Amino acid sequence: MSHSFEIGPVQVGAGKLFLIAGPCVIESEAHARRMAEAIQRITADLSVPYIFKASYDKANRTSVKSFRGPGLVEGTRILGRIAKDTGLPVLTDVHEPSHCQVAAEAVDVLQIPAFLCRQTDLLVAAGRTGRAINIKKGQFVAPWDMTHPVEKVRTTGNERIFLTERGATFGYNNLVVDFRSLAIMRKIAPVAFDGTHSVQQPSAGDGVSGGQPEFIPLLARAAVAAGIDGLFLEVHDDPPNAKSDGPNALRLDLLKPLLETLLAIHAVASSS
Repeated sequence: MSHSFEIGPVQVGAGKLFLIAGPCVIESEAHARRMAEAIQRITADLSVPYIFKASYDKANRTSVKSFRGPGLVEGTRILGRIAKDTGLPVLTDVHEPSHCQVAAEAVDVLQIPAFLCRQTDLLVAAGRTGRAINIKKGQFVAPWDMTHPVEKVRTTGNERIFLTERGATFGYNNLVVDFRSLAIMRKIAPVAFDGTHSVQQPSAGDGVSGGQPEFIPLLARAAVAAGIDGLFLEVHDDPPNAKSDGPNALRLDLLKPLLETLLAIHAVASSS
């Protein structure tokens, strides 16, 4: 497995399971802060290293009418304030090379969206910021081909890279997870598993994506047993009324019991 590195107090690839969690998009400053603090309390109780996530802009929504977020300037202000007030490392998506440096001034991790994981200029711009980089594996990319996005970032001298599995396209409006990909990609860089986008049903609704959140625990358990470094979950206190990706989000009150189960599985898997 690739070398470990630190994101603030969080060790990536060092053997302890870490969590990336939060709402899909910043719905309001108050909501983002409330979610960050609620998840922080849960992870502190369980001693789980935690990175808060939320997007300032969702540039790849199904419909042009869909809510995208507060935008780069206001969104990064909110994320920076949450990072300062809570002490948490923070992650957000970047969609354009010109956004990378601005976002890097507010957050600790720049995330390359799955649909953009082959975009050279974006990967290089993100790498040059020196921030940790999470590259989500495209639904259309073989796991062994993730060596190429990683190498693009590494050309900048940035070695603080990890990969996230989020399922592969399986016909129309459906995704499937090949758990072999976790072991394959882990030879390239540390790996997180996205248990919520993996149950997404892309563009399956009327201008929106659907999801099967009842399968989040099942897939998360399998991923931890297979061996991962981190877990990525979109978490919301009211998924039916979420402004983005509610159908595949984990309900906040289900997070703690799920983490308790996953920690037990991780302890067994790590000792075998």
